Amino acid sequence: MITTPCDKKAIPEVTRVLEYLSSVEGKNILTGQHTQSMGMEETNYIEKITGKLPAVCGFELLAYSPNINWEDADEACLSEVREATGTLEKAYEWAERKGLLTFTWHWFSPLGGRDKSFYTENTDFDGCKALQEGTEEYLAMCHDLDVMAELLRGFQEKQIPVLWRPFHEAEGAWFWWGAKGPETAKALYRFMFRYFTEKKGIHNLIWVWNSPLKEGYVGDEYCDIISRDIYPPAHAHSDFADYWKELRQITDTQKGAALGEVGIIPEPDVLSESHIPWLWYMTWSHDFCLTDKFNDKEMLCKLYKHPVAVTLDRLPVLY
Repeated sequence: MITTPCDKKAIPEVTRVLEYLSSVEGKNILTGQHTQSMGMEETNYIEKITGKLPAVCGFELLAYSPNINWEDADEACLSEVREATGTLEKAYEWAERKGLLTFTWHWFSPLGGRDKSFYTENTDFDGCKALQEGTEEYLAMCHDLDVMAELLRGFQEKQIPVLWRPFHEAEGAWFWWGAKGPETAKALYRFMFRYFTEKKGIHNLIWVWNSPLKEGYVGDEYCDIISRDIYPPAHAHSDFADYWKELRQITDTQKGAALGEVGIIPEPDVLSESHIPWLWYMTWSHDFCLTDKFNDKEMLCKLYKHPVAVTLDRLPVLY
């Protein structure tokens, strides 16, 4: 696994995390759980059931999108925003426990849109126009990036590295950043990388690309880790080897690979035998964690107590 950060000015803690991930690659997998609200019901549930906490905790940044259309949003949207408001406070608390952090940003379209405007169906925001300097779309996108950069700067000032997974699921058209195809999604990601590192001086990010499409790959110089999201059938636990093989085809460089989102947690016995080198997995929120519908309590306990799994108590201090 490559341990030299793609950001040449990355803070030392970024390198330290990459070196640690390299040391466990193919031997262990970091447990991960996405949380979507201030209540962090998912991690509370895991601790109650297993007595442990995940090594990686995911936080949702949708409520920090500057262009939320409050007047034209249904109650489901407004409720989700309210529940996610302030999640960075919880991220700082998690950092105090020295767990790793990953951020997901369901980015409400920077201009126009209604309801959950991160969905393509709810906005006519054009990612192609956003890449054309001087357009309304370009200015709106830069405004949002300015806001997000300052939020991330707070973590940088505390030397907290962040697994940063922007423009997730770029292989699909369901989010506005993927609506114009993988080439546009790739260009948007590259623009953000340059904007944050060169213009805003943000250097605490571990850049995670999230798509299995070879034709949409951003390039080795723009990401530290490759990842994908998978939602197999309920209780279909495995090492997800076929998914890994497909993802590995996007680059010949030995980038580390991760499961950015999963609906189904890995089967630890199978994983410990096959040594498929997933660095971490991130179970999605709500029913994927809080019920037995997709992952039952027995499998959750088996994984969290298995030697192959790195939980928070087994994670070394990395920052």
